[in-house]
Amino acid sequence: MSTITVQKSAPASSITQAAAGTLIAAVHTAAARIGFTAAVAVTDQGGHLKAFDRADDAPFLTAEVALDKAWTAASFHIPTHTWNDYLANPRVAPLAGHPRLMAVGGGYPIIDNGRCIGGLGISGGSYEQDQQAAEEALAALGFELPGH
Repeated sequence: MSTITVQKSAPASSITQAAAGTLIAAVHTAAARIGFTAAVAVTDQGGHLKAFDRADDAPFLTAEVALDKAWTAASFHIPTHTWNDYLANPRVAPLAGHPRLMAVGGGYPIIDNGRCIGGLGISGGSYEQDQQAAEEALAALGFELPGH
């Protein structure tokens, strides 16, 4: 009888609560400079909500959209705006029907030392504004920006 050694668990890094709060503040600063108010969601690496904030005058739908952008970004470790090209492929297009998949700019994986530790989702501006605020906030905290 042979003995097989199998690794039974893998370490999972997650964004800290402190970093999530600081990231949300950086997004609100960037959004104010750009000229919009936002809802901001930060998830852990598994797509579970870690921190959230919605500006007083941000429409209520922005809350759900921000969370789904963060979830989508964390799911495959790619920015949400890249999903538009993927969904153009007929073999991938059925994923467009997934209720949480958000193929709109403003969602980014949170990458630290080459590992995805969470997702960031912003909603409230145009997709370009959401995307710009995400990139500025991630860069301000020293997180890596994935290629677009």
